[in-house]
Amino acid sequence: MVTKNILIMQSGGSTPVINRSLLGVIKEVQEQIPNGRIYGSAHGIQGLIKGDTPDITNISNSQLRSLEFSPGAALGSSRHKIKSTEISSIITNLIKHRIEIIYMIGGNDSADTGLLLSKYFLENNLDIQIIHIPKTIDNDLRETDHCPGYGSSARFIAQATLGAGKDAWSMGEASPITIIEVMGRDTGWLAAASALYKQDDFDPPHFIAIPEQSFEEDGFLLKIEESYRKFGYSTVVIAENIKSNGLPIGDTETPWFTDDFGHQYYESPARYLSQQVSKRLNLRCRYERPGSIQRSLIDSVSNTDGDEAELVGKAAVTESLKGNTKIMITIVRDSSDPYKVHTGTSSLDKIAGYVRTLPKEFHPSEEGYASNGFLKYVNPLIGTRIDTIKRLL
Repeated sequence: MVTKNILIMQSGGSTPVINRSLLGVIKEVQEQIPNGRIYGSAHGIQGLIKGDTPDITNISNSQLRSLEFSPGAALGSSRHKIKSTEISSIITNLIKHRIEIIYMIGGNDSADTGLLLSKYFLENNLDIQIIHIPKTIDNDLRETDHCPGYGSSARFIAQATLGAGKDAWSMGEASPITIIEVMGRDTGWLAAASALYKQDDFDPPHFIAIPEQSFEEDGFLLKIEESYRKFGYSTVVIAENIKSNGLPIGDTETPWFTDDFGHQYYESPARYLSQQVSKRLNLRCRYERPGSIQRSLIDSVSNTDGDEAELVGKAAVTESLKGNTKIMITIVRDSSDPYKVHTGTSSLDKIAGYVRTLPKEFHPSEEGYASNGFLKYVNPLIGTRIDTIKRLL
């Protein structure tokens, strides 16, 4: 019988189903490594650095069940980049608990951390496996068909766009225009999902701006004015980091914050653009920023997304027992109709430091429609759809 001590950590922005992957790991370890100890690293890599790695082997059944629907990261997350001065503490704490396998649930930056740890383990002759479990609402990891977390957030954004559009039309001249700013630091996967309930020109969104395309402010304002004049309202969706000729949208080119991994954060482009719309049309223009709500609202979790998040967690344990290391679990799509997937693996060398952008054939149209290819790709991921909404007027 296999006996290994394992460590689990969660990193980066939480997703609606990040704890389903945690659940998958724990359940599979209990099944396949019943005599091993399970440790959790509190707040990602920071817990391992500080020695805050509680033993969670004897987690109760009720706690385990709650992971199926609990928002946030149950172990706590972080966006900390390892410093060379912290390596000795990391190694000391791993040796202290005789850790042989580390399961990292995270996105791009976590893949980078996993690759870095593998390098340090090799240099220090430590036989510790690194298994990366994909997680990101941005859906921008290479080597996998899609990422757990994306389907649920895509579902939220599609529903939020439909709802905000209906609200804007309902309010008429009082506040007929809405700009929705969604997450997606480098890619338009989430913004593109806003069009999933668009049936015709009248339906929202009337325009979608993604980071993969240079933003044209004049054209954007014209689109809003056109849809408002034609339909009596306008709803558009923009990604948080859209740029014009490589520069941020708004009154400043200086980021208000830069994190440990060098990611820059700018003032809201939706806020700036709403002001420009109001000046141009002399109408109230709302701007909505769902922020962390789009990755934490448990009522919009996709059943497909939840099941697959647990699936990759279980697969991580199976792959680790084959002796694999420095890998990420991937999702391989067998077919879209009927929808069927299986898990695979890929080296972290092919993932860390790379970003998978929205392919050109998936770009939305100028009128805010999703492409047929994108619809075929994303529809299975959002789970059970709501019925098509009919208009009374």
